Amino acid sequence: MHELAVTESVIAAISTQLPDSRVAVVHLEIGRLSGVMPDAVRFCFALAGEGTCVEGARLDITQPEGVGDCANCGTSFPARDPLAVCPCGSADVTISGGADLMIKAVEVADDV
Repeated sequence: MHELAVTESVIAAISTQLPDSRVAVVHLEIGRLSGVMPDAVRFCFALAGEGTCVEGARLDITQPEGVGDCANCGTSFPARDPLAVCPCGSADVTISGGADLMIKAVEVADDV
């Protein structure tokens, strides 16, 4: 399960930046084409966060849709698969959205 490694990396990045803080909320963006399962990240977050600055924090995940850009006709279209085919039939498509995983924001608790 690579979601555990992803979650540990997120927690490590937050802990490095906010070592003496107690985090209340972590806002993640996990694109639908990223290959990362949000439910697995939620499960791992609770376990991997124990004893860190994110212990007890709420995890807020948004999942942007995939976007494909066709080199053949110039159309941008919703992509549901990383190997998307444009509605025009071309497979010369670049995925330009929905494949990222980003920490969008971190809210720190006031009581620290």
